[in-house]
Amino acid sequence: RHAAAWDADRQNSGWNDKVWHDLFIDSLTTGARVLDLGCGSGRPVAQHMAQRGLRVTGVDSSRAMISLCRSRLPDHEWIVADMRELSLDRRFGGILAWDSFFHLGYDDQRRMFAVFADHASAGALLMFNAGPQHGEAIGSYRGDPLYHASLAPSEYKALINRFGFEVVEHVSNDARAGGRTAWLCRSRQDA
Repeated sequence: RHAAAWDADRQNSGWNDKVWHDLFIDSLTTGARVLDLGCGSGRPVAQHMAQRGLRVTGVDSSRAMISLCRSRLPDHEWIVADMRELSLDRRFGGILAWDSFFHLGYDDQRRMFAVFADHASAGALLMFNAGPQHGEAIGSYRGDPLYHASLAPSEYKALINRFGFEVVEHVSNDARAGGRTAWLCRSRQDA
């Protein structure tokens, strides 16, 4: 319902989390395939990844958002789907769940680590953001409630390890990224 407004707001708000996306991209090889979960309208993140030579497969549950992606980046793959039920039967060099993962409830976030692992090649990067501590919050967007949740950092670390990843970098309330709490992980080579 708010796809066009969200897209416009994202373009006008400034890209204050680019530092993390550049770190993610710089850690991948040119031509790597990236799974962008909750890709939104594809701008600025997917567009930036494509411009830097990555192959993007974007997933979003919003048909309107995916339509924007397809019109902007027609040479990449765009899928209307719920990330929680994703099973593409292929693996990616990078998995991104940025500004999307934290809209899932606690149990759905826990289950997402199996989805991440199922789509990660050996040595793949996983990047997501969440809150700095365990808790839920209900914000609002254009008058509608907007749910946010986060597990405790210790639980994220346990899930990361359990599903074959290791933490490369983690910053809580990163001032360089608008206060986001970011996780950059790598799939272990034997995973």
